[in-house]
Amino acid sequence: MTPVRAERSETLTKLENVMANMCPYGRFTHAVVRGIPETFGKVAGDGGENEATAAVELAKAQRQFGCLTGALRQKVGLQLIEIPPDPELPESWRIEDVAVIQGDTALITRPFKQQRRSEAEAVRRVMSELSLTVVEMGGEQGDSGGATLEGSDVLFTGREFFVGVSSHTNRRGAEVLADTFRDFAVSTVPVCGGARLKNVCSMGGPGTIIVSNSDGAKKTLRMMEQLTDHHYDVLTVPEESAANCIYVKGPSKRDFLLHRPAEECPESVSAFQKLQDYTLLPTACSEASKLGASLSSLCLLINRKHTHF
Repeated sequence: MTPVRAERSETLTKLENVMANMCPYGRFTHAVVRGIPETFGKVAGDGGENEATAAVELAKAQRQFGCLTGALRQKVGLQLIEIPPDPELPESWRIEDVAVIQGDTALITRPFKQQRRSEAEAVRRVMSELSLTVVEMGGEQGDSGGATLEGSDVLFTGREFFVGVSSHTNRRGAEVLADTFRDFAVSTVPVCGGARLKNVCSMGGPGTIIVSNSDGAKKTLRMMEQLTDHHYDVLTVPEESAANCIYVKGPSKRDFLLHRPAEECPESVSAFQKLQDYTLLPTACSEASKLGASLSSLCLLINRKHTHF
């Protein structure tokens, strides 16, 4: 597959640098999450009925979700907005998939599975209440007809977007994202390892990409390096499930990294310890991981000043 990227002019590159300096990557004030429903572990079937998938422990998943939200609120210092769980939407806890947020704009995405698209309704209301500009991908017959896009395939580095073309996200979806966030270059890369782009890589801070050591992840990273005009440091972790982390520069201006704990990714702990002056927050995600999700799947991070919810 030949990667497609938005045309990058000298003016666009300068604008990216200005935007990055004005809004340093990772600075957030709010986290939006959605509770774990009793139907956790099921997926919406084609006939509208929920179907069981992997064997998961509901109570354990809810405890892990509570630890994640507690870390974001109490340790990082973010304002937490929790949307109640909906048992009729068994995958709605994967809230990252239904919106891509940058600056004051929230793009409501179109998940690949039609049964998941109603998950956006509650998220859309929260985005509006936070006074974000809400952009819709539109209906099947509109300009974005046929486009699919899920947030777990979107990596924003602070300077540009990379969109993974996967079984969940197509090139038309990437084009809609590029049209929405015109101040930043958007490049598409095939997801060569894992089901989604952010299963194999994530941001570990301004200018730092965390990537797994798998052959597929290395191939995806090489493609990203060929497409970008920017330099990124790379932190390689030996376990693929360790590659997805949540980096936040909280209100205290400290660097926080939520990552998988030693019990889940023992070989990757030493890699995270190379990040000097970081506050490392081991955060379990084993149950969501059984369903192909990662830490970042469970939250949407937003930077809103002077907003009270």
